[in-house]
Amino acid sequence: MASYLQIADDEKGHDLDLFCVPRHYENDLDKVIIPHGLIMDRTERLARDIIRDMGGHHIVALCVLKGGYKFFADLLDYIKSLNQNSDKSVPLTVDFIRVKSYCNDKSTNNVKVIGGDELSNLAGKNVLIVEDIVETGRTMETLLSLLSECNPKMVKVVSLLVKRTPRSSGYRPDCLSWVISLRSSLKDSCYYIGFEVPDAFLVGYALDYNEYFRDLSHICILNDQAKEKYKV
Repeated sequence: MASYLQIADDEKGHDLDLFCVPRHYENDLDKVIIPHGLIMDRTERLARDIIRDMGGHHIVALCVLKGGYKFFADLLDYIKSLNQNSDKSVPLTVDFIRVKSYCNDKSTNNVKVIGGDELSNLAGKNVLIVEDIVETGRTMETLLSLLSECNPKMVKVVSLLVKRTPRSSGYRPDCLSWVISLRSSLKDSCYYIGFEVPDAFLVGYALDYNEYFRDLSHICILNDQAKEKYKV
């Protein structure tokens, strides 16, 4: 059984008229593919799974900016709430790293990690990487490779979205052989996934297109006109 919610390639989505969408984006979107309420419910379940698996461990939650900030904040809110109301609890500290790999709607081969020199602070610690979306896999490959050099005690990754795409480098977050081959210190690596999504350009819930659409609550499919409108 899949440990994530699969959004089919032929998913029709939902009409924009059924949801509250900022007026300035009404002509830029095709449809709502994941409503905000569903995101929140799935995020709460991911928080429960993390508490179940990591209860009692002190973890450093590493937010991958910028797209991961909203998911990161909501996930940690759920974890904090569960810490107060569950038999298990997870002591938390937080850190941040910024990764950039997109030009307009294309993922480039040049993955820039800003703040990577500070990863040395994670040596010997239990790390929970919080990511918004895994698409080609190159970003996570780069980040995990850098992290492996710092000798963390344990690494787990939670990604809100994983995209089905032919542009993948071959890396898949539900296949751990690549991670395990990096270094024995990453043998405890595992993944938590919110949704598996079709190969479409998604915006909203902090996912952006050239910095636009981060202020959209739902995850939506961007239309072609908007790609030209906001192109740099």
